[in-house]
Amino acid sequence: MPGKAFRLATAAAVASLALTACTSNTPSGPAPGAGGGNAASPNDGPGKKVTIGFSGPAADHGWLAAINNFATAEAKKYSDVTLRVAEGTNDASMQISHIETFINDKVDAIVLLPTDGAALTSVATKAMQAGITVVNVDREFSSSFAARTTILGDNYGMGVSAGTYACQLVKDKKIADPVIAEIAGIDALPLTQDRSRGFADALKGCQQTVDRRVAAQFTVESGEAAAANLLQAAPKLDIVWNHDDDQGVGVKAAFDAAKRAEFSFIGGAGSANAMRWIKAGQMTATVIYPPTQAADGIRLARLLVQQKGLSDLLQVEVPRRIVLNAPVVTSSNVDKYLPLGFES
Repeated sequence: MPGKAFRLATAAAVASLALTACTSNTPSGPAPGAGGGNAASPNDGPGKKVTIGFSGPAADHGWLAAINNFATAEAKKYSDVTLRVAEGTNDASMQISHIETFINDKVDAIVLLPTDGAALTSVATKAMQAGITVVNVDREFSSSFAARTTILGDNYGMGVSAGTYACQLVKDKKIADPVIAEIAGIDALPLTQDRSRGFADALKGCQQTVDRRVAAQFTVESGEAAAANLLQAAPKLDIVWNHDDDQGVGVKAAFDAAKRAEFSFIGGAGSANAMRWIKAGQMTATVIYPPTQAADGIRLARLLVQQKGLSDLLQVEVPRRIVLNAPVVTSSNVDKYLPLGFES
């Protein structure tokens, strides 16, 4: 996309440039929806000026849009950070060209959520060899030489959390012979396979299995179709885990259309929509897949360039790999997580 590859965002204004754009801001309070529950640390004070390039996929999914929004909001908190944001794309070749531009422009760090980890490994390695700190987000590169540190959500852990919670529901509700269903995402993706494996492994802990399983495509339309098929095939359900809250909009529409609400409905990813349904008693729980990963990547990139560590660790350097937790959100803790929810 010549001439439109990058966007400019500043604290005062938004303007377009031909190829690149920057954000440099003064420290502020937590951005709307950014949580802000963590105490300030000495690392938050201004330090060496840092230019960070950020590249991620197109925001064609609520979670991906939140990834981009949290990242740019995080950069605005630091007067010593200038953020250059590449236009989101699902084309690996285009994303590679964005990284090449960052390398040529000699940015200090790159925070990269690749469209395809393997496809972006070579150019990320090239950036590292050029002395640029690379932070890999969510989709892993195929070589450890391609990034200084990697920050990930926990897909297997999502399944474990959902399955463990399902076991607790079976116990609490004293369900003698529960019918447990799963509405997966795209089955061909490793992340879906990891989520399903974690769910099945956790259910083994209470001697349960998945009785009914369908797969969708992470879209509203596919979620509604998959859920309708599930309901038609299963006249009785006790627990349903849906992997993704974006497709969950369609899933819930199918439930509502069929007037089926006899089961506990568990979601996945942590959308604001799902959390509002939880507050309204229309959904039982959802499992977080953090949309803050790139924002955390911005923080880590800043610390790495400034040669700082994580203030709460005795270790003086930023870890090589960080895997974020996958907590269960219920009516008892939804207010804590709602500021981090994304709109589907």
